[in-house]
Amino acid sequence: MRVCANLPLAGRDVRLDLFRGLANWAIFLDHIPHEVLSWTTAKNYGFSDAADLFVFISGYTAAFVFGRVMIERGYAAAASKLVKRAFELYAAHIVVVVIDIGIIASVSRELHDPDDLNQFNIAVFISKPLWQFSQTLALRYKPVNLDVLPLYILLLGAFAPALWLMVRKPNWTLAGSLVLYVAARHFGWNLPASPSGLWYFNPFTWQLLFFLGAWIALGGSSAIQLIIRTRAAFWLAIAYIIFAFVVTIAIRAPDLGGLIPHWMLEPFDPNDKTNLAPYRVVHLVALAVVVTRLLPVDSPILQWRSLVPLIQCGRNSLPVFCLGIVLSFCAHAAIELSLNSLWVQIFVGAIGILLMTASAYYLTWFRQQDRAVLAAHLRPLLKLERSEPVANQNAGSSKGVRHAIY
Repeated sequence: MRVCANLPLAGRDVRLDLFRGLANWAIFLDHIPHEVLSWTTAKNYGFSDAADLFVFISGYTAAFVFGRVMIERGYAAAASKLVKRAFELYAAHIVVVVIDIGIIASVSRELHDPDDLNQFNIAVFISKPLWQFSQTLALRYKPVNLDVLPLYILLLGAFAPALWLMVRKPNWTLAGSLVLYVAARHFGWNLPASPSGLWYFNPFTWQLLFFLGAWIALGGSSAIQLIIRTRAAFWLAIAYIIFAFVVTIAIRAPDLGGLIPHWMLEPFDPNDKTNLAPYRVVHLVALAVVVTRLLPVDSPILQWRSLVPLIQCGRNSLPVFCLGIVLSFCAHAAIELSLNSLWVQIFVGAIGILLMTASAYYLTWFRQQDRAVLAAHLRPLLKLERSEPVANQNAGSSKGVRHAIY
């Protein structure tokens, strides 16, 4: 097999865990209506947000992990692992949908508040449960805030056949991804949703971020290293981040919006998230250029104890994300009961993050216990294997003595 990809060195890049954990926290806060802590997330200060970061890192991680498997063990092994991972995500999504519907329906009934059923797209499921459950299995029906996992499932499934070409021709694969992105935006391609409408995250456009991350993992970063390491690229990225900050603040704050010409704000208002507007992609790339420059992989900052909770959440991304989805509605219900009390907003946001972090620590501890138990069971077998050659050698020696005697 001819390999043209250039994988990073083996080992875990803590920065991926750090920013994936940060994305999980931000997604949780952004999914809570009337949550004051959501003003601390990236969506309020630039064009891209936690969803862009999550998809980009997912593409990088998929290429890094499964690309290495393909190079070392062949395409069949990599594809089978990719499909297995996609089915794990699919099962997790179905479970979270069922739990989310159950919680929202129960709370709505207890509080005599049917508005939540419509607000979170649950009423249509209750009216036709069997039909909508079949649509859930087809990834067409999704309650509000449950759009990211179906996108990830579809992208990971599509990556299984694309990986074969990605490892051989990464540049051509990225070019094909870019062509699909442009065509989807031009022709309005998207997938249908149930009961009506289209996917909130258009997979034909969002795949660009996924494949961009994969391309960087497979050697793209080395190919453009001479450009992104220049001082001009760094300051250009800084300038664009500042521009995005000013425009986003001006759009969200009408008083400041009057200070900036309307023609400058119009292309960015509204921010086209469904079809992944090009300025969102450029914004994420600019952030990546600045972060990788200021936070190299061996930075001592990554050893700070204050960052460990985020890193733990990033290492347990799927369960932490699923828990955050459920907790976001619980936090929303508590805020509604308190009539949008500021202190309740702060309290439920902090408690949600604390529970997500505690679950990440528990899962890490649980896996360590499993490894310890497995090691304890394997240790006698390893000792037996080491002792067998000695025993065989002794047996051979005794046979030789017998033959000599007789």
